[in-house]
Amino acid sequence: MEHTDPKTELKASRRQLLRGGAALAVATAGSGLLSTAAAAPAVAANGTGPDTRGPGNAEVVVLRNVRPFGESARDLICHGGVLVDRIPQGKRVFEINGRGRLALPTLVDAHIHPDKTGWGEKWQSRQPAADRMVKAAQDVEFAKALSRPTAERALGLLQHAVAMGTRGVRAHADVAPAYGLSGLEGLRAAQQKLKGILDMQVVGFPQHGVLRAPGTAELLERAAAEGLLDYVGGIDPTAFEGADRASEQLDVLFRIATSHGVGLDMHIHESGELGIATIRDILARARAAGLTGGEVTISHAYAIASLPVAEQERIADEIAAVGVKLTTVSPSPSSVLPHRRLREHGVHVGLGSDGVRDNWSPFGNADMLHRTWILGWSTGARLDDELESGFDLASTGGAEVMELPESTLKVGAPADLMVIDGENIPQVVIDQPRRDYVLRGGVVVAQDGEMVV
Repeated sequence: MEHTDPKTELKASRRQLLRGGAALAVATAGSGLLSTAAAAPAVAANGTGPDTRGPGNAEVVVLRNVRPFGESARDLICHGGVLVDRIPQGKRVFEINGRGRLALPTLVDAHIHPDKTGWGEKWQSRQPAADRMVKAAQDVEFAKALSRPTAERALGLLQHAVAMGTRGVRAHADVAPAYGLSGLEGLRAAQQKLKGILDMQVVGFPQHGVLRAPGTAELLERAAAEGLLDYVGGIDPTAFEGADRASEQLDVLFRIATSHGVGLDMHIHESGELGIATIRDILARARAAGLTGGEVTISHAYAIASLPVAEQERIADEIAAVGVKLTTVSPSPSSVLPHRRLREHGVHVGLGSDGVRDNWSPFGNADMLHRTWILGWSTGARLDDELESGFDLASTGGAEVMELPESTLKVGAPADLMVIDGENIPQVVIDQPRRDYVLRGGVVVAQDGEMVV
């Protein structure tokens, strides 16, 4: 006879409750956070008695006794996707007793590659590679060794991201003759399954180059025409195409972006004077094409990190003037963008996971709170304001890059937040507590690190 672990049974019961199908007392016993009908009754639609069927059946979710951003404890009321100042009359209400826990905005992953992930797969050993071109070629064999299609792997990874408190991602999928458009199609399938739970922008990324892999430009054009991508991607024009064809790559990508009304997201790993020259070329082209409203993003932009402070400030002003956005993934102390300085000069900067357990690296977990820890470690953050700025980069910064409304936790703001046991933001960044609840649009979508919708 098979015996079931009581903890497993409790977890399953909790999931049923939050779908609206089990008794409130079960979840109360598990976490101590949910209000019981006797202690703090939820009000039924007709106002005559408690509604204990769970938040999945509620029109209003009330978070009692939580501390927004670590401030004094108060109640947060979620209705119609936003925070409101009072409980509407005659609505089904579900209450959660926060017991003084923190309420924080959910986070945004501004740069992730879900199509490449081996998340949930058997272990795949990585091979050494001399440069990015060789590594990109190895991607093909890595992908062949994975047992599940892109849509399933990406969905599993993104569901985990949601459970860890992510509300939006800019997701890149490789476009090359070796894959066709299967990566984009897989991401669109995952996006559909997470509709209303996770905002996603999809980028068609030419990991093998645009011109050096014949047929890629045509695939990108087709993907843009068919609505499979929101952004056309690019990569190191000189390093991948050669100095004589670097300009041609940018010609192709800007033409696709302007012809089909999509954005442009360029991976620029090129360092030193070459990297700065490429960045300035992109700025000039964006200005000439009229793409000055945030349509263009430069990812990584390693060359900026190595500049002296005065030159960082100069190029920050140039970038802000054109409205180009930046993303960083904190890969190493020497290549993290100086995000505080850039944002002070008006540049929108977001933080991302980059690859998660793919051919490029066995590391990564799509948890943006953990990514803020990595950012702090990479930059030598020690002071509270340094740790807080990392969290803000993952919340407000990412929202600015994706053009999502900021989750200020004030009345009128989107009810996109997480409840987490912690003292303040710096301590949470360091200790990485469990996400007790994650809400999207005022709906409980995850509890205790697991999706419940």
